[in-house]
Order: sequence, then structure tokens, then C-alpha cells
Amino acid sequence: MHILIVEDEIGIIQFLQQGLEEEGYRITSASDGLKGFELIQKENFDLILLDWMLPKMTGLELCKAIRLKNTETPILFLTAKDTIQETIEGLKAGANDYIKKPFSFDELLERIKIHFRNQKEVEILSLGTIEIDVAKHLVSVNANVVNLTQREFQLLHYLVKNKGKVCTRTQIIEDVWDIHFEYDTGVIDVFMNSIRKKLNLKIEQDFIKTIRGVGYIAND
Repeated sequence: MHILIVEDEIGIIQFLQQGLEEEGYRITSASDGLKGFELIQKENFDLILLDWMLPKMTGLELCKAIRLKNTETPILFLTAKDTIQETIEGLKAGANDYIKKPFSFDELLERIKIHFRNQKEVEILSLGTIEIDVAKHLVSVNANVVNLTQREFQLLHYLVKNKGKVCTRTQIIEDVWDIHFEYDTGVIDVFMNSIRKKLNLKIEQDFIKTIRGVGYIAND
């Protein structure tokens, strides 16, 4: 799981990064809101830890900007703001949770696990006539179940989860294959050909487009 930390206190970033990486999470960080926004445009994250008081773009502004295009990724505010009105304002902006500083790392870790667990329990994604039941690990086209291998399912799920975004071959290899060194990304094309055959869609219903030399994009 890939977590983005947007926080302007370097000590807190280092503390969180060390603890979360020890738990097996992949971490990317930004020290201001604008940098965080730029990263979100380029990369795909499974959860965002967001400070409220940030330079260049506040956490509240960033949260609202994220929610204009992304309604699924959990956002957790980490902030010293502690009034009821401020809590309500953060939740209305689109945050899923609100943890006040100073906080217990163990509590934060459990909150993160709960959000990931809730995602798995209720997540059903769709792309045109394709539907993915994440909890049951099922893919169907027009209500007909399609049998995919584990890796094929992971690749299709990744592309559909990031619908509307161009997913580069490097991102796919890192996030789906969990390979972080130079590797022949041509293997992705082999899996995509197999997925397309199994989905058995007409050419005009091919909801996943190849961006030559770059990667893929899923669109209805």
C-alpha cells in the first residue's frame, strides 16, 4: 500500500515514514501543499495523511482539490486544530478521519488499517460493462464472471481504480509487481493482451487504451 504524507514538520515526516515503512507501507512525502498536489497528479496513492497548516496550499484547500477528481482515496487529517467547528470543516472538505496532534502512532496505525479494511469490504469498481468486486476478487462483464489469474486481476484492478489517469509502465511495475529496479516492462503488454481476450469486448468497448511508449489509461 502506498501512502502520501503531506506535512511541513520534517521531524514528523521522518517519524511517520520510519514507523509506517517498518509496517510494510510504501511512503512518499511532501513538505508543502502545492508539492503534495503535484504528486497526486502524477502518482497513485492508497491513503493520504494530511496536515492542516501547510505552506503554499493549506491542507483544507488540498483536500477539497483532491475530492474534485478523487472520491475514493482515504484522507486522514493530522493537525493541532481541535475545535468542533474545525473538525466539521475538515470532514465537510472530504476528509475520512481526523487525528489531533500530538497523537499516538499506535492509534494512527490502527486507524489506517481500519480504512484499508473498510475499502476492501465495500469496494466495487466499474469500467463500462466491466465490474470488479474487490472483496470477493471477482470480475464480470455484463454480469458474466470472467476468470482472471491473480496477476491479471491485480493489473485490471489497478487500472480501473485509477480510471481517468495515465498509468505509466514504470508505475505499474512498481505498484502491481512491486519491482523497484530496472525491469523489462514488456511483460505488462503480455498480461494486457490476455486480459483483453478474456474480457472478450468489442473494439469499440475496449475501455482500456494503450498510450504508445507510455502506458495505459482506463476510461468509460
